Amino acid sequence: MTRSLLTGLKRGLKHRCPNCGEGRLFTSYLKVRGTCEACGHENGRYPADDAPPYFTILIVGHLFIAPVLLFPFIWTASPFLVVGTVVPALAVVTLTLLPFVKGAVVGAHWATGTVKPLQ
Repeated sequence: MTRSLLTGLKRGLKHRCPNCGEGRLFTSYLKVRGTCEACGHENGRYPADDAPPYFTILIVGHLFIAPVLLFPFIWTASPFLVVGTVVPALAVVTLTLLPFVKGAVVGAHWATGTVKPLQ
C-alpha cells in the first residue's frame, strides 16, 4: 500500500485519522487518540515528540515575529505596551497553530511509516 505524504499532511491538518480520513485524530487538545474510531488504525504509535513545538515556533517566528519587527510601533512605544499586546497575541497564534502542526506531523509519520520502537 503506497501512502502519500500529501494525503497524510492534509488529513493531519484536518485533525482526522491519517489512514482513513474519517475518524478524529485527537481526544483532547494535543492527546492523540490511541485507535481510530472509524477504521481501528492504531494512531498512538506515531511519535510526535518534540517536532510539533519546534515547527510551530519556526512558523510563528518567520511568519509573525519577523514582520512585526518591521512596524515602528515596536520600537517607539513603551516596552510595557509592546509586551502587553504582542506577547498575548503571539501566545494565541502559537497555541492555535500547535494542534494543526501536530496533526500534520502524525500524518507525515503515517505516510513514511515511522513508528515508535517497542519497549
